[in-house]
Amino acid sequence: LKNKRIEAVNICTWSTKLAKEALKALKMKKHVLVEKPMATNTKQAKRLLEIAEENSVCLTVGFLMRFIPGLQKIREAVESKKIGDIVCATAKRVSQWPERIGDVGVVKDTAIHDIDIMKYLTNEDPVAVYAKTGNMRHRSFEDYAQIMLTYEDGKSAFIESNWLTPYKTRKLVITGSEAIMKLDYISQELWIEQKKKTVQPKYQFKEPLKLELQHFVNCITKNEKPLISGIDGLKALKIAEAALKSSSKNRLIKLKW
Repeated sequence: LKNKRIEAVNICTWSTKLAKEALKALKMKKHVLVEKPMATNTKQAKRLLEIAEENSVCLTVGFLMRFIPGLQKIREAVESKKIGDIVCATAKRVSQWPERIGDVGVVKDTAIHDIDIMKYLTNEDPVAVYAKTGNMRHRSFEDYAQIMLTYEDGKSAFIESNWLTPYKTRKLVITGSEAIMKLDYISQELWIEQKKKTVQPKYQFKEPLKLELQHFVNCITKNEKPLISGIDGLKALKIAEAALKSSSKNRLIKLKW
């Protein structure tokens, strides 16, 4: 970090160590791409934002799902009202994962991706969250979660995530008032179900991690605006914390922004 030729760093380490390492880099005035969930808690995340602003450096968070072409096409369709108004969004991110030495559960490890995606697609913050989590095979942390987000205008989002299902599934369904869009994150196949027909747009498969890293470089060398801001990371973490609190308290948690 003392090497002045190094302008930017990508922080990939234990989830509970991310904020500590990112803070070191930001204090040395390095641009930072930090892996999700960016910090152990929102207090740490806010500190990262403060230091990044003080030192006028870029802080972005590793939500690489946003770089999948199909998801960007869904966002375009939502913004242009091609599928009407969003009624509901449903995400399923499940796969079997053996017990390991870990430091977070499935909510902050995988479900947080879909929490961020809901923000990306709706461009809104949820007003409340209700969740149920538990652990069947993993002793230290939750290994399954069902999360419901509700919004001011009445729409809702459902997120299912676990480390239990014996096969890997990564899917998103957006139900609109005029059409339904379905995305398979793994194959990157996209379907649009309309009243009279179902179409499958064709586009080139692209590696989201490569796109994420190239975008980070462009933010520094070409002064591009980060697709994912530090605030986006903070908000996703806040919702993840609310989901865990909802499950432990067995009640709905209202969110204040």
